[in-house]
Amino acid sequence: MSCMFQRISKSLVKEVGSNDLTPVKCPIRATKLRQFAVLQKMNNSRSVFWEKYDYVPLQFSLSDILESSSSVSDNDVNGPLYFCDTMIQKYEAGIGVNVGGELSVSGEASADQGGSLGYQIVTISAPHLEVFQKRKLLHPEPEYLKDCRRRGGNLYVVTDAVELISDAVLRDNSSMDLFGKISLWITYGKGQGQGKIFRKKEKALTLKKGMVMAYKTKQLIFEEKDRTILITDDDERSTFQDVYRISERLGYCGASLLLVVQSFTTMSSTFFNASSNDIKLKLGRIEEPFWQNFKHLQVEVSENIEALAQLSKDVQGVVFYSILAMLRDGEDLQDLMYMLKLDSSGHLDGPGGTILKILQQDSNHALSKSKEAILYLLEAIMVLSDIQHDLLAYSMEKRILLQQQELVRSILEPNFIYPWSIPFTLKPELLAPLQSEDLAITYGLLEGCGLRMELDSPRSTWDLAVKMPLSALYGTLSLLQQLAEA
Repeated sequence: MSCMFQRISKSLVKEVGSNDLTPVKCPIRATKLRQFAVLQKMNNSRSVFWEKYDYVPLQFSLSDILESSSSVSDNDVNGPLYFCDTMIQKYEAGIGVNVGGELSVSGEASADQGGSLGYQIVTISAPHLEVFQKRKLLHPEPEYLKDCRRRGGNLYVVTDAVELISDAVLRDNSSMDLFGKISLWITYGKGQGQGKIFRKKEKALTLKKGMVMAYKTKQLIFEEKDRTILITDDDERSTFQDVYRISERLGYCGASLLLVVQSFTTMSSTFFNASSNDIKLKLGRIEEPFWQNFKHLQVEVSENIEALAQLSKDVQGVVFYSILAMLRDGEDLQDLMYMLKLDSSGHLDGPGGTILKILQQDSNHALSKSKEAILYLLEAIMVLSDIQHDLLAYSMEKRILLQQQELVRSILEPNFIYPWSIPFTLKPELLAPLQSEDLAITYGLLEGCGLRMELDSPRSTWDLAVKMPLSALYGTLSLLQQLAEA
């Protein structure tokens, strides 16, 4: 559902034509975001390979932290406006592989997505902004604001919002019809088999009047001396100006500097211990930074696998089957991810609630590391599309994660450093264990990352655009395989 919602919110922002509007990612956020809602900018990933920042709505608004005022100013409203977005796609494909036999998969897929929206753009007026900036912060400071101060990071306030003026229905109808045939040479002759997969999915999402589809923010700064606020585009200052935050930031900078020095020492040692031929090779070609190569991705993934392995096998099994259930609904995955990021002690229903309850039961060091690994897995999954989520669920049920992981590794490892297009061929020995249905599922995962498979051939072309989703797919398959083994 979240993929359907995000697609139309992005299209709406393009239609509005404002570069500083941020599209809302999922329906649950659309109900929480309002004008003057307070947000926190957080690193949305525990990986440098799909790192990005995101605004996370907090549980309070600007009015909640300011003293009351009798002054009232109106907002500027542009609307009503109307937007219709429809996309119809059809695909036909066929692949053939010869690995000690013949394997072919052919078929077609179609998708019909879209909806119509009525909306208005609400903008904070200059007099309204001035009224807010004259109001004093509450004293004593609310506990939830103290939590933000301790946690650190800047706060932002929603100033402009693109709101729905009426209910709307989004639709997403898709179908997939695949036919597979396999011929294998065995000792006494030739054996044949064939199979067919047909899947049809119809989804509808009702959006309620008042939902926010996109928004604009300004940074919130607390003027500690006179207990007033400043709402500004200036990002050079910090939200919290007090000494406690400054000293903590200095401590953080010192720790970060130590990590950089350690990394540089390791790199220097490796460089100077290398042979002269090795050094010539390193100096004779353009390389990505040492922390952005495939070996580093493998280390990053391995560390998270080790953290997951610290959970008992029973708990790993619970996490595995809970994620399997959530892959059918991206909103559940989003909810769990944000609850974990904010260290919330709140409640979730369904399989996400099961995982949250396990992690809330104990705060020991091992469980804390496992929580970070689960967050890493959720973030990797959320890089992928809704269709890929469905295919992952099939892969988990059919237990073909390990074969898929090896196949993705074989693509990433030799091509990771290249920012240009390079043709490659999938290794036959890695395709061999995947039967017709398994191969179709695997090819669907690869195509979802942007790879275009040629007809009747296991060949494709590496492109820089596929690097991030393929890295996320590799991390996802690796961690899910660890859970599957339990």
